[in-house]
Amino acid sequence: MAAQQLEEKLTCSICLELYKEPVTLLCGHNFCGACIRDWGGRCEKVCPECREPFPDGAELRRNVALSGVVEELRGTPGPCPDPGPGARCPRHGRPLELFCRTEGLCVCCVCTVRECRLHERVLLDAERRAREAQLRATLEVTQQQAAQAKRQLQELQQRSSQIQNSACTLTSVVSGKISRLLQALELQRARALRDISVAKTQALEQAEEEKQRLQRHLEAVSLCDHRIRHLLQHLDDQTFFQESQQLVPPGPLGPLTLPQWDEDQQLGGLKETLSQLCALLLEEGAHPGGPAEAADLGSVEAPGPLAPVLSPVCPLRRRLWQNYRNLTFDPVSANRHLCLSQQDQRVKHLLKPRGPDRPGSFELWQVQCVQSFQAGQHYWEVRASSHSVTLGVAYSELTRRRQGPHTDNIGRGPSSWGLCVQEDCTQAWHDGKALRLPAVSGRLLGVDLDMASGCLTFYSLEPKTQPLHTFHAVFTRPLYPIFWLLEGRTLTLCHQPEATLPPGLREASSGLS
Repeated sequence: MAAQQLEEKLTCSICLELYKEPVTLLCGHNFCGACIRDWGGRCEKVCPECREPFPDGAELRRNVALSGVVEELRGTPGPCPDPGPGARCPRHGRPLELFCRTEGLCVCCVCTVRECRLHERVLLDAERRAREAQLRATLEVTQQQAAQAKRQLQELQQRSSQIQNSACTLTSVVSGKISRLLQALELQRARALRDISVAKTQALEQAEEEKQRLQRHLEAVSLCDHRIRHLLQHLDDQTFFQESQQLVPPGPLGPLTLPQWDEDQQLGGLKETLSQLCALLLEEGAHPGGPAEAADLGSVEAPGPLAPVLSPVCPLRRRLWQNYRNLTFDPVSANRHLCLSQQDQRVKHLLKPRGPDRPGSFELWQVQCVQSFQAGQHYWEVRASSHSVTLGVAYSELTRRRQGPHTDNIGRGPSSWGLCVQEDCTQAWHDGKALRLPAVSGRLLGVDLDMASGCLTFYSLEPKTQPLHTFHAVFTRPLYPIFWLLEGRTLTLCHQPEATLPPGLREASSGLS
């Protein structure tokens, strides 16, 4: 206790520490030599304790006795309280107990009196707790951002893969279309050149016939002219009259008949044919098309002198096209993972759902068509981007709720029939039973429904048209085309421009929900 009181007596009132080389002013107050010199340089020449002025030239003499007492006190063990563990102020040696927000530094109590007297200061522990709370909040934000970045990176990788797959598909499709177009153009070129050659030959033959006629007439006129000149020189009157009566001049020459040759007529048919070929090529854009596929480019009949090119489409498929139906997907029935486009003619399975399930939509990865069929014969075609798709027909009573582990219910009950195309095989499903079929190489599929005979036939159309399986049943209610597709897959309903709904069906389909 006495030591603490002695230390207070020997503490400089400016730096609040033990005197260092203490000096005494004329008023008797003592200060550290460095502190009072610094004080006099910044403030007026007055004592910090009593405010008594001291002259500028006053000599500051060291207080030897006081210096000895201070040195003695410094050498005595325990003259100052233990400041405790922790960092100390590099300027004053005191514990760092406060934080100066103005300078952003940890300070001691002496700093608050001198350097940081007018700054914003808080306790070190309080500032530490506030900073820790800020860092924890920042850590939570960065973790959320990291998770979001990972999700976006995964989405970007999936999108890149989709782009790569789509680019490969488009490259194959465009290459195939252009190759078939070149084949058709080559045929048209050969036929056009042949017909031009035939027309040229006919025109030149006409010219040759007209040339021979003119030459014969010219010879007859020359002969007549020669005989006339001979008679005019003959002196015997009897001979003159006799031969002149026998002289028969050639008949009139007649108009010149030029051979027929019209360049516009020769090129007109070719222009129209090329226009039709380009229209067929671009009708469905770069996507695989429907019945008007680029494979049928050769089926265009060229008007005029050009002969028709034989079509590579087999007779079976052309016969099926007689009952072709242009279908559209029902947006109300589409599962929330399925996205419709191209005027509801195209559906794609997206990894990220559009939103919650809507009333009337399938909880399964399925979508059905707006149209339904109750009588007659009907045919449609579907282009699949890859395997793992199912197409079929179902009654309206087919449940749209998920029951069990399966993501589809086409053919798993008595009210639907379906064909599931897998990578290694194809399966025909009905009433929960599956019939394993060979794998389908092509991705263009056809469905033929004959309500009267009770036949439902599925076809593979690439590389050639061949039936895959036929269901035989008694269809008692309207049937809706229905489809299932796996993640990343795309289905396109192929449209044929001349295809129309049978009488009465258009009105019936418009009222379906």
